[in-house]
This record gives sequence, C-alpha cells and structure tokens, in this order.
Amino acid sequence: MDHTGEGSRIAFVTGADRGLGLALTARLMDKGWRVFAGQYMPDWPELSVLMAQHPSLTLVPLDVSSDESVRAAARAVMGAVDRVDLLVNNAGVSSPTLGRSIREPQDYTEMHRMYDVNAVGPLRMVQAFLPLTDQSAMKRLCFVSSEAGSINCCTRTAGYGYCMSKTALNMAVRMLFNVLRPDGYSFRVYHPGWLRSYMRGTKSTEGDLEPEQAAVPALAYFLRDRAADPHNPTRCDDDRLVMRDWQGREWPW
Repeated sequence: MDHTGEGSRIAFVTGADRGLGLALTARLMDKGWRVFAGQYMPDWPELSVLMAQHPSLTLVPLDVSSDESVRAAARAVMGAVDRVDLLVNNAGVSSPTLGRSIREPQDYTEMHRMYDVNAVGPLRMVQAFLPLTDQSAMKRLCFVSSEAGSINCCTRTAGYGYCMSKTALNMAVRMLFNVLRPDGYSFRVYHPGWLRSYMRGTKSTEGDLEPEQAAVPALAYFLRDRAADPHNPTRCDDDRLVMRDWQGREWPW
C-alpha cells in the first residue's frame, strides 16, 4: 500500500469514461491530484489516452448499478492507498424515452435503470468507500445532480424517470448529510448546466456547454472551501446543504 504523503491529494471519479467525468479527471490530474477513475466502458479509448499522459491515473472497472462492482472498486483502491480525499459521484444515465408524456407508453424498465444508476449508485459508492474517506482530513463528497431534481422549480411534463431519479439522489444526499456532516464530512451538490454530453448514449449536439467547459466551474466548486459564518465562528456554510449550479446560483430542493 502506498501511504501517500500529506501534500498529495487523492480523488475517485465515477463515470470517468467520457463527458464531464473525463473532463473532471483531466483537470484533477493537471492540478497534481492522484486520481482513480471509474471505468464503465473499457473499449472507449479516451481514459487510456489520458492515463498514458498521466502515470498517476489509475483506471478502476466500475458499474455503479452493481453492488459487487462497487465493492470490488473499493477493495482495489484500498489495496493502493490509505484514503480518498474527494469522491465525485458523476456517473449518470438518461434514456431515449425521456420525452414521452404520460399519454404515451412509458418504459418502466428504463426508469428502474435510471433510478439504480443516478440515485442508488452514489449511495453504494459512499457506503463502500467510507473506510477510505473516513481516513481523510478533507472528507469531501460531491454529487452531480440536476435542476431536473428540483421539485419547487419543476415545469417539465415528461422525463419522469430521470427527474424522479435526481430528486431521489438529492434526498439521499440530505440523509447522508445528516449522518456524516457531524463526522467532519463536507458536501457539494451540483447542477452542471445543459451539457453536450453522452447521457443518452451518443454525444448530444444540443446544450449550452461542452464537458470541458463545464468541468471548470464544477471542479472549482468541488474543491473550494465554503466560507465561515461571520456571526458564529463555530459554524460555516458547510453546515447547510445546498445545490448550486455552474453560475453559483442556489437551487431550491
């Protein structure tokens, strides 16, 4: 086991094969982090190219919808390092049936798949990696959510499975916050904006941001320490769970 020195920081990123996950991994490497990248698609070449450029990048087979895969990933990391400072729960899926209204046939199998990946997957990851994140002084848990999970701001009339999965994710993070914040953990819940990503399997030509653009404010928020409360020195903004977007705006739950 490599007991990495105090000056080195260690991250695990899920869904790192492409899109936002790949861009976050690349930026962390550029900042000198040691990164373990969750790889779902071993035939997709970009992570391997990145690893050739950064020897400190480690690829870990990972399917966040599989209990055994998540546990195996945690075991692999435990065999290499003694802690994880930053856990980025980025893996997520959408569906080609996203636009169907309630008057159209619903694909309930797809809904279950989205829920298992988008909501239950991050919960699996946090639980499996607790022995590693418990050893960190940073203890930072990050979750890529979406405006689609905001009940107060919902104007959508379709996409039930995806929206419900992101709302469920937000509730899971709230419950994790209740348990782990007293243990020194800090949380980042993030809406990255409308990305030209691979959420439906192929790269979308629609969207406001390329993943490489979106990774800049995302990682800045994930790594930034939130301010102390000027009226109560024993508290800080990290004592309040919020969801923010790429422009720094807070979204209602």
